[in-house]
Amino acid sequence: MALFTDDPPAPRRARRSGPSVGWTALLIALVAGVILGTMPAPYVIEKPGPVYNTLGSATHDNVETALITIPDETVYPTAGTLDLLTVSLLGNRENRPSWLTVAGAWLDPSEAVLPIDQVFPANVSTEQRDARSSADMINSQQDAIAAALTHLGYDYPTTVSVASLPDGSPAQGVIEPNDQISAVNGTQVSSVKELRVALQTNGADTAASLDIVRGGVAQTVSVTPIDNDGTIVAGVNVSVAYDFPFQVQIQLDKVGGPSAGLMFALGIIDKLTPGKLQGGENVAGTGTIDQSGSVGPIGGIRQKLHGAVENGANWFLAPADNCNEVTGNIPDGLTVLSVATLDEALTALDAIKTGADTSKLPSCPAE
Repeated sequence: MALFTDDPPAPRRARRSGPSVGWTALLIALVAGVILGTMPAPYVIEKPGPVYNTLGSATHDNVETALITIPDETVYPTAGTLDLLTVSLLGNRENRPSWLTVAGAWLDPSEAVLPIDQVFPANVSTEQRDARSSADMINSQQDAIAAALTHLGYDYPTTVSVASLPDGSPAQGVIEPNDQISAVNGTQVSSVKELRVALQTNGADTAASLDIVRGGVAQTVSVTPIDNDGTIVAGVNVSVAYDFPFQVQIQLDKVGGPSAGLMFALGIIDKLTPGKLQGGENVAGTGTIDQSGSVGPIGGIRQKLHGAVENGANWFLAPADNCNEVTGNIPDGLTVLSVATLDEALTALDAIKTGADTSKLPSCPAE
């Protein structure tokens, strides 16, 4: 039997709800995300930096100045570009990028995120790192001049000098800073490469006879090289001084590192020889170089590829040892040729100039 009543049901009291638990949690999460996003991250970011045409000019001491000047020699007209690329670094130990900025860089193919300790070791200050980078640039300029003049057939004296001795050096007490090394086991050395080859030939744990000049006095000393991760070393940091037959001035402010050597050498050769080395095309490139013309790998290759495209280059000369980083990261519209020597770079430029089939030249595979 159903039970009915005439009494109306008691009215339900309406709940006044404040912000729901879900909205509160979302708000808290958003606030936490903003706070976390603005906190410094333990990373730095590499980005494409300024591009400089070695055949053109740049600002030096607030004055527009030719990047390469050869005042006492005949200089020939040039056209097009031989661009050197740089990498800008966002962040350091004192001023790290935020997590939000780092997240954006992770999504940008032209940028790279690196652990801060990889770029700024804990025992090296920003000032020390900058000083080393500036020294590398100065040395690379001298090596570029040497490589260019060697290619052009000029003779000039070269001196290999001891800059410093690291802690625990096997040459401690035998070799001193400013000593000039002229020969190893009777074999003349006039470059860092020749010194390394001579020490490698000597081998580790076997005394080597070094001819040195100290304070203008020639003498012979004995040093026993050691094996340092497969490389035979005498435990000396050396620098090379060149006595060039004429002056070549390279002026570029606020750029460090050794990676512009190849493009400086090509720019010097173009200025000292008739005709246009690359036929007036826009060519960019990078790579270290030594007196013999060997081209070495550099850092930040991916950022430099994007910087080249952004600056209008159609061709890119990449160190052969960087090909593993180039493959899969070549921007549209850029043809990359790999080079291991200055001669290979000049062959590539001649092919570009004449319109020859560059597919037969060494290259970094696109994929």
